[in-house]
Amino acid sequence: MKRLPMTISIGLFVAAMAAPVLAADLSRPAYKTPVYSMPGYNWTGFYAGINGGYGFGKSDWTGTGATAGTSPKGALAGGTLGYNLQTGSMVWGLEGDIDYSWMKGSAVGTGACAGIGCETRNSWFGTARARVGYAGWDRWLPYFTGGAAFGNVKTTSAAAVSEDKTRIGWTVGAGIEYALMTNWSTKLEYLYADLGKSDCSVAACGTATEVSFKANIVRVGLNYRF
Repeated sequence: MKRLPMTISIGLFVAAMAAPVLAADLSRPAYKTPVYSMPGYNWTGFYAGINGGYGFGKSDWTGTGATAGTSPKGALAGGTLGYNLQTGSMVWGLEGDIDYSWMKGSAVGTGACAGIGCETRNSWFGTARARVGYAGWDRWLPYFTGGAAFGNVKTTSAAAVSEDKTRIGWTVGAGIEYALMTNWSTKLEYLYADLGKSDCSVAACGTATEVSFKANIVRVGLNYRF
């Protein structure tokens, strides 16, 4: 019987020693590793950049006794300036650019284009456009664009007489831009441009002749955002 109180005492002692350990295990909080999410890219702001690409198109000479169809083509390179405003997933922008152009083409036809043929040349090309893009894919910005196009159209008849006139027309296109880092982005763009018709005078072409100029332009660009 003397062992019973001793056994009870030892049991109570062991329980008393274990209680703080169990309490510590029960009160220990469960920690979770915080998850950090990168903020979405914001396209708002001014930017400037460079662009370069290739243009190819069609220039028809039409008039009394003068017909020919040239296909001007060549490289373009220049600068870009613009501004974007992002509202939610939509990006609204204005963009202008001016390029040196090496597009030219010649063809033999009739009348003023007989013999050595006529040549159509474009030595500079620019646009002033609106852009509407969708920024729902973070750093990717697909967009549509359209506005005014302008440039010179130099016509040279078979008599080697040239006339150089500045033309204003329109352009539409689409592209996709990607933000490389905080301030830099790159883009791929297609534009269709129509500079209308330029008159080749009687003095240059022998008869009144109209010369159209339409071009497809594919460009890449690199922009820096301020």
